[in-house]
Amino acid sequence: MRESEFDVIVIGSGMSGGWAAKEFTEKGMKTLVLERGRMVEHIKDYPTTNMAPWEFEFRKRPTKETKEEYHIQKGVYAFNEATKHFFASDKKHPYSTPPDKPFRWIKGFQTGGKSLLWWRQTYRMSEMDFEANAKDGHGVDWPVRYKDIEPWYDYVEQYIGVSGQNEGLEQLPDGKFLKPMELNCVEEHLKESLEKNYDNRTLTIGRTAHLTERHNERGPCQYRNMCETGCPFNGYFNSVSVTLPDAHKTGNMTFRSNSIVHSIIYDKEKGKASGVKVIDAETKEVTEYFARVIFLCASTLPSTQIMLNSTSERFPNGIANSSGMLGRNLMDHYTIDTRGVYQGFEDGYYNGHRPNGIYLPRFKNLNGQEEDYVRGFAYQGSASRLGWELGNYISGIGGEFKDQLQKPGPWVMGLGGYGECLPYYDNQVTLHPEKKDEWGMPILHISCELKENEKKIMEAMKVHAREILEKAGFTNIEHSSPEDWIFGDGIHEMGTARMGKDPKTSVLDKWNACHDVPNLFVTDGSFMASSACQNPSLSYMAFTARAANYAIEKMKKGEL
Repeated sequence: MRESEFDVIVIGSGMSGGWAAKEFTEKGMKTLVLERGRMVEHIKDYPTTNMAPWEFEFRKRPTKETKEEYHIQKGVYAFNEATKHFFASDKKHPYSTPPDKPFRWIKGFQTGGKSLLWWRQTYRMSEMDFEANAKDGHGVDWPVRYKDIEPWYDYVEQYIGVSGQNEGLEQLPDGKFLKPMELNCVEEHLKESLEKNYDNRTLTIGRTAHLTERHNERGPCQYRNMCETGCPFNGYFNSVSVTLPDAHKTGNMTFRSNSIVHSIIYDKEKGKASGVKVIDAETKEVTEYFARVIFLCASTLPSTQIMLNSTSERFPNGIANSSGMLGRNLMDHYTIDTRGVYQGFEDGYYNGHRPNGIYLPRFKNLNGQEEDYVRGFAYQGSASRLGWELGNYISGIGGEFKDQLQKPGPWVMGLGGYGECLPYYDNQVTLHPEKKDEWGMPILHISCELKENEKKIMEAMKVHAREILEKAGFTNIEHSSPEDWIFGDGIHEMGTARMGKDPKTSVLDKWNACHDVPNLFVTDGSFMASSACQNPSLSYMAFTARAANYAIEKMKKGEL
């Protein structure tokens, strides 16, 4: 085997890419992993992980220069002076949108990708999610059902370590969990109120990829809630500290950072992908690598860009795009935030900084359409007491005022809705016809918007959150505005190379392989045929492990 030849090429090293690397290398496959960003090593490249807020020159607030460099991403929850090095520069990585359809693309281009930045909420899709497209006619039918993915959910959860509570709910399947984190007193109060006032609403602690006990020689979580700076205790899952090190141990992984994949090379004689064309991010030198199987795991938008840029006589509009669906049906989750104040439990508090919240699973349209929209939404949130920031809401001066700031303020409960976005043909990603990045690749043009169904769900989120909090005795209830949310804010972009049964209406088959190119697999968010309303990362990992093991069996039989 020549230096440029491998059994498998994995493009991307984040949530999906790390899993593909682990599965292939552990089964003896010589695997090349290509990462477009810089190298990040566990602990060594976490420069701010042990710094206190007062040790930062600007107290973690973005400067004028930072705001210019990250003008799009500066508002995301995880972005600050302590984490900016894990976000890709907006100036260096531009894209375009229509003037009336803004999109916020949150990007992490480095080893581990956005697995270093995710919120770590870990939920399974249910049978009703896999059946929804077929039942209500929106999108194409998933080519799989829950029973097909269930053992892979088990496999992933048991490896990465997920803490949570089984609740026996059809819409939120139980899993293989470590002991759950604890609710605080106000969250317990809200849980009891829901049980008293409703017969189908269950508040549970978030199911999160945090270790509440030592697991597979990792952790446990130290309850610092500094996860986005990198965890030196290995208390939560990311590919930098878990899957990629396990792949490295096998001796079968070759890892190349600063390697921007320009396109997939297609062999028209064999009807397969034969390799990839790669641009060195620093020198701009072009190299080609070859393999029997290629796994595209670069995350939804970069993977779509690579596929659209991979043109040939057979595929003039992008590799594996005979259906014309490549780049279409872009989805994301969206939210309305609601908060209320609780006057009580002044003698209660909590220990540590729990890196997790509560989850209130979907409770509408479970058995037919109860409200005037299809699909539904869930809530995430938490209760906490105002601390020193209480000074923003009270007046005073001198010693008495300072004393007030040393006492915790009232309890505040936040509920953030997570709504399902339907797949729409005209929510689309294309290559810009004129503009290119500094490596000569066409930049992406992203054109998408929420439609009437999503707007109705947003309104329902407000109505139900207010009712839930009022019945539990909360006051001063406020909502965010729908106008505050912009497509991309959910950071769950997905669906641009969807799975399906029919090659005429989908890009991928039930094994995440391209209908048109059987040795090219796509296992990041691109494959999703619907978004459900659960955080999708667990599904990305489960489908990746399943697809990799399918490809391995086919390779052993000489069929790939």
